[in-house]
Amino acid sequence: MKITDRRSLPRRNLSLTTMGLGCAQMGGLFKATSNAEAMAVTDAAWADGIRYFDTAPYYGYTRSERRLGALLCERPREEFVVSTKAGRLMVPDATVGADENGWVRPLPFRPTYDYSYDGILRSFEHSQQRLGIIRIDILYVHDIGRYTHGDDNDRYWAQLTSGGGFRALAELRDSGHVTAVGLGVNEAEVVHAALQEFDLDVTMLAGRYTLLEQESLPLLDECARAGTAIVIAGPFNSGLLVGNNKFNYDDAPAAIVERAKALQTVCAEFDVPLPAAALQFPMAHPAVVTCVSGARTADQLVKNISWFESTLPNELWTALVARGLVDERAPLPGRGA
Repeated sequence: MKITDRRSLPRRNLSLTTMGLGCAQMGGLFKATSNAEAMAVTDAAWADGIRYFDTAPYYGYTRSERRLGALLCERPREEFVVSTKAGRLMVPDATVGADENGWVRPLPFRPTYDYSYDGILRSFEHSQQRLGIIRIDILYVHDIGRYTHGDDNDRYWAQLTSGGGFRALAELRDSGHVTAVGLGVNEAEVVHAALQEFDLDVTMLAGRYTLLEQESLPLLDECARAGTAIVIAGPFNSGLLVGNNKFNYDDAPAAIVERAKALQTVCAEFDVPLPAAALQFPMAHPAVVTCVSGARTADQLVKNISWFESTLPNELWTALVARGLVDERAPLPGRGA
């Protein structure tokens, strides 16, 4: 599989390269990223054929959108796909510190949740201005769900449903301002709930269908039946599968670390880098159209591409299933869906 291969959204006239560039690092996720690094990684992505770029107002408190827009504005608009997100309005606030919610040196704009009709439309317009792009290909509702909101989720869910948030998405899609709409979330349950309320074109699912965990497999099967595409984000589960100790944006629990070590052991038996298996595994599911991987530097991106495109033995996947590390119901690379 090559990163320049394309897969189409089942119900929209839109195709994505099988690898996309996630631009959270452009916003300074866990570590400051320079303008030069952001430019180098974008140039490397373009040179190697990546044509899907994902960002969000929240990343770096608007820094990522501003940087990505400036870097894409000289590229032919018809040649790339860009997605961003709605659900937070970024309000000017001089009290924003040097390190906020994992963002290092964020810009002075405080995120305020708003999933209402007006909130979604305002967020979209603000993103157009920051990106310098009128037609945004995909708009995701960002971080709705109990994983983010806890006991406050019912209130925000009501904004999205009875408060008109989903209606705003439909109007943006029907008017052609966006091609596709969906969710960008970290939990499977809220995607299932949304499918009962609204016609989702695509969902970006971060960290929930990976080599490390496949509890969301029934959801992906449901999406495949419904024609709702899945964009895989967080294929390394915040970094645990690529050598650091982060899981779900926090320090990894001991049990999760042990499971990652078990995956590493099996991969080593077949002389396969664990990150290569992590990038390739979710692509076997028929609902999945692309895998979005972040990179802070061009060298990191080149390594990700090499892992993604490498040829792995079928026996690796058989061994992972046999040892109970991969769900036996999961489609496996090289075996068909």
